[in-house]
Amino acid sequence: MSPNDREALETPLPGMVLVIERELDAPRERVWMAWTVPDLVMRWWGPKGYTIPFCRISLRVGGSILFCMRSPEGKDYWGTGFYREIVPYERIVATDSFADEKGNIVPGTVYGTSPDFPLELLLTVTFEEPQKGKTKLTLSHAGMPPGKDMEGAREGWNQSLDKLAAALAGDPLFKAS
Repeated sequence: MSPNDREALETPLPGMVLVIERELDAPRERVWMAWTVPDLVMRWWGPKGYTIPFCRISLRVGGSILFCMRSPEGKDYWGTGFYREIVPYERIVATDSFADEKGNIVPGTVYGTSPDFPLELLLTVTFEEPQKGKTKLTLSHAGMPPGKDMEGAREGWNQSLDKLAAALAGDPLFKAS
């Protein structure tokens, strides 16, 4: 990635940032675990009907995530990213790219995005506890081209967060010990 591309990622143009806020009925520590423990990520990540057959997380600055989302039709969508900032229970900042099964970054067109979809986006997730037992999660996905790709990402993230809320409410692995 060139310095100009990196600068565009750090300060995306207006309209190129997808922001979603959710209040989840779970303590911040549980929501944090849902984002950082591979076995838990695999229980909710991905739009409705998608599964996560593979997820590897090296949760440290410079570490990576590699995951596979499988569509209801059986098509695999691989993604990867590198952690830039980790503040436990408060904030995760990571790059986000389409990938192959080995973690090599590939253009989004491989998976059907528009040709102007960037190779790398910036994902920031913050975790706040506005009251005991609740978590305000804010997701920011920067660098997203407006239009069809942005709307597809918004729909996919909202469906994923619906699955997260349901998992936090009903799955004993997400409950307090």
